[in-house]
Amino acid sequence: MPIILAGCKNEKETMNGTYKWPDIQAPVAAKKSKQLTAHNDVRDDEYYWLNERENPEVLDYLKAENKYTGEMLAGTEQLQDKLFTEMKSRIQEKDETVPFFKNGYWYYTRYEEGAQYALYCRKKGTLTAPEEIIIDQNKLAANLKYFKVGAYSISDDNRLVAYTTDVVSRRLFSLHVKDLVTGVEYKETVPNIDGGSIAWAADNKTVFYLLKDTVTLLEHKLMSHVIGTPVSEDKTHFEEKDNRFTLSLARSKSKKYIFFSSHINELTTEYRYVDAKTPEAPFKVFQPREEGLQYQVEHNGDSFFILTDWKAPNNKLMVTKEGATEKNNWKELIPGSDSVYLNSMEAFDKFLVISENRNALSELRVISLADMSEHYISFDEKAYTAGIGINPEFNSQTLRFSYSSMTTPASVYDYDLVKKTRALKKQTAVLGSFKPENYEADRLWATGRDGTKIPVTIVYRKGLKKDGKAPLLLYAYGSYGFSMSPGFSSNNLSLLDRGFAYAIAHVRGGMELGRAWYDNGRMQNKKNTFYDFIDCAEFLIKENFTSKEHLYAMGGSAGGLLMGAIVNYRPDLWKGVIAQVPFVDVITTMSDTTIPLTTLEYKEWGNPTDSNEYAYMKSYSPYDNVGKKAYPNMLVTTGLNDSQVQYFEPAKWVAKLRSAKTGDQKLLFKIEMDYGHGGASGRFDYLKEKALEFAFLFALEGIAD
Repeated sequence: MPIILAGCKNEKETMNGTYKWPDIQAPVAAKKSKQLTAHNDVRDDEYYWLNERENPEVLDYLKAENKYTGEMLAGTEQLQDKLFTEMKSRIQEKDETVPFFKNGYWYYTRYEEGAQYALYCRKKGTLTAPEEIIIDQNKLAANLKYFKVGAYSISDDNRLVAYTTDVVSRRLFSLHVKDLVTGVEYKETVPNIDGGSIAWAADNKTVFYLLKDTVTLLEHKLMSHVIGTPVSEDKTHFEEKDNRFTLSLARSKSKKYIFFSSHINELTTEYRYVDAKTPEAPFKVFQPREEGLQYQVEHNGDSFFILTDWKAPNNKLMVTKEGATEKNNWKELIPGSDSVYLNSMEAFDKFLVISENRNALSELRVISLADMSEHYISFDEKAYTAGIGINPEFNSQTLRFSYSSMTTPASVYDYDLVKKTRALKKQTAVLGSFKPENYEADRLWATGRDGTKIPVTIVYRKGLKKDGKAPLLLYAYGSYGFSMSPGFSSNNLSLLDRGFAYAIAHVRGGMELGRAWYDNGRMQNKKNTFYDFIDCAEFLIKENFTSKEHLYAMGGSAGGLLMGAIVNYRPDLWKGVIAQVPFVDVITTMSDTTIPLTTLEYKEWGNPTDSNEYAYMKSYSPYDNVGKKAYPNMLVTTGLNDSQVQYFEPAKWVAKLRSAKTGDQKLLFKIEMDYGHGGASGRFDYLKEKALEFAFLFALEGIAD
């Protein structure tokens, strides 16, 4: 069925067109009473049964929702195909990353024409040497619906590669080891580990990893495996008993130490370390955990650099000698600031580089360790993101950093730390007719209801009329202290070239304006995140970028919670909303410690065993606050194998919304039956998901082409 439009002047001017939605019945989920009681409060969850993953009735309901969404958007199939082809055509299919040098080899990642996955490669000594393929993901992914390499690490003698794979999209990875000389894979495989944390000891046979609990998906043990021995003999070095903590693992850049940490997100950290030459030795505690004390550690010579929030909410830089690692020995190098947040650091033998947030922009500060003189790497655009890249060589005077903006494709620079000069090594190619000068980006400041100034980054095609008639998609995340830095998206050109503006609301809950910005958007301050987003939307309407009739919102995961809240608070404000893998059943999830990752997040949302925290969470939980309202048009997405937000949260939410909503606004639910939280794993497959989302927006806006 083709899209039927009315009132269109031509293919490019379709803003007043109308998509003819099929008149078909939406699925209706059965209601089955399930009473949940806490603090003398009783909630009747009529869709609780949808968490029965293996129940045929549940699977039939999910399939019915997919069928309904497919039929409702059937008239956009040609448009979806066009969008997919359009977005794919902007990608340079035969491509490779800028090589980086490590321990005698140049490493890079390359894509072959038409291939979904990358090849990890290296060349010895020079870039003219013969290529060695370390990992061919396309071969490993053959005949699999999902495949992902989490990380890989090379032994010090350059002979062995340890790498992790996930073939389910549940974020339970397996560890593999391959001999790069013979090409032979070792027989032993370690299952159920964290995909991004592996580290070789200096003996070229011991590899450290983090074991996960298969129910909660929490990393809870630091383990080591000796190549060629049974997995059953793997050694446990540490077991975390506090289920509020998660674990991380890395080799120091100097290669001297294995660093291991237990941490509660943005709150508490405890590092342990061992000499990489003695992997059997017990790990030493760097600084014992203290509730509310977090720190990062880098090694340099006979010292450690520490980035910490000890008496400095926005972090300060400290230094201490080896053998004197407790905090009473730390000496201050850079004091804390009320206006600058110190994000992370990169250590070289003679330099230290600090990544900072100032005024909702990223900055890079370079410090010479010889005399502690410093300077900043400058950037010119109003809104951008700059970050420390891959810098594995310790004895180097070159910093690799990344740069992007809403109009500048992802760029890789090498910066000479001595000469203070930069060289562009690569800018991601955007094939087709893209020209940055055809687009305009700006940093605006909305005023929140409490007087707070909220940064907004916006991009649109030049010539956009600010008459309130242009469609605008507003995006935000606003949780876990994650800053939503403005970067380039070639996919978004499909929006901008059809008259859309795209904006990011840098709401509280992120770290764009420092630690206070995060603290004022979590726990008992969480509603500020929702209010900020609504106030940014009202601001954009007031500035005539758009109007209620053309305003759209999108967010995923914790940003999906944001979508659930704003449609409850202001259902009238949005023409359409896309909620991707949304965390919407806050109370039920946070009350169930068997659900993956729940206990890690008590300091983000609250612990329902506390009556005050329970009451506050319930007051905004999207699922618990669904009411008889004229909700906007909505598209909700999830994945059956999602490990971060279980599929049944959005499933229950959609079922409840269908029962409660008034009016004839559309409510569509798309479930990826083979994927998880991040969607499809192939570089092209995910574009089909994006094409579906854009087609939904265009159908609402009356854009046919």
